[in-house]
Amino acid sequence: MTRTRVTALVAAATVLLLGACGTTENTSSAPPETSSAPSGPVSVTDSRNKAINLDAPASKVVALEWAEAEMLVSLGVMPVGVADTKGYATWVTAAPLDAGVKDVGTRAEPSVDSIVALEPDLVVVGDGRATALLDQLEKYVPVLVTKGSDATDNLGRLRSDLTMVATAVGRTAEAEKLLADFDTAIADGKKKIADAGAAGRSFAIADGWKEGSSVTIRMFGQGALISQVGIQLGLKNAWTGEVDEVWGLGQTDVEGLTGLKDQDLHFFYNASDGDDVFADGLAGNAIWKSFSFVKEGKLHRMPNGIWTFGGPLSAKQYLDELVKVYTV
Repeated sequence: MTRTRVTALVAAATVLLLGACGTTENTSSAPPETSSAPSGPVSVTDSRNKAINLDAPASKVVALEWAEAEMLVSLGVMPVGVADTKGYATWVTAAPLDAGVKDVGTRAEPSVDSIVALEPDLVVVGDGRATALLDQLEKYVPVLVTKGSDATDNLGRLRSDLTMVATAVGRTAEAEKLLADFDTAIADGKKKIADAGAAGRSFAIADGWKEGSSVTIRMFGQGALISQVGIQLGLKNAWTGEVDEVWGLGQTDVEGLTGLKDQDLHFFYNASDGDDVFADGLAGNAIWKSFSFVKEGKLHRMPNGIWTFGGPLSAKQYLDELVKVYTV
């Protein structure tokens, strides 16, 4: 992920954070394109408390955030356009896009002209987009705004966002199955971790980037989506530093990690774009090398392409990796 894209992700959420914000493929998890979707009018209330009224379930949809694009694919609705399709292919492997999906610009600055040219029935976008963009789009096409993140209850928010999108595209049965499968995976994973005697053990999750000689580390706090998955599995997030209220993310440097003193702690990180600051940028740092999770081999680079801000399928990928580590 470029640092520009990372900054755009969380800039909409909080001024506290300056940035935020082998592959594994799971094409078999997505429901098939066929569905018994209703054909009559559809009305759904989005995160703005605005009613979106459609003559029929939307079938030509543009997604301006990757989580919403993943949700559409997992529901069996391939979007006609997605913001930054190349980035999506790098960071999201749970629900791959078809080759014909059009790129409509960056997530920070999508092209209204490119979107409108696709003649979509609906545009799905995460909360935090500039009002000017929404105003422009709504001159031409209905826009559904999801909440995107909520550090007070990100798993509940994920459910409501998925249900909202599913209602708009007439795929509520598919959404119910996705959520039921996710619930089953949580329950099964929690039991496996408990059976392995690992319940209550600590974890930390991060990503990071390097600017000059300085390494910035972005920690996932208690309310971050992926953190909440770990907590549901019966694990404990060891990061107690300051985080923002929307994404549950906090920023620090290597010295700021000195509070992670639990000897059993496993440290997970994502570097899907190949810029591995933990293996490379901190390789010679004495403080970094002193941490028990580094010395004892409890530092885990996640497989490429697991999107930490995604939908149920991405969350399931992360869940599987956590279970694998704690049940060895």
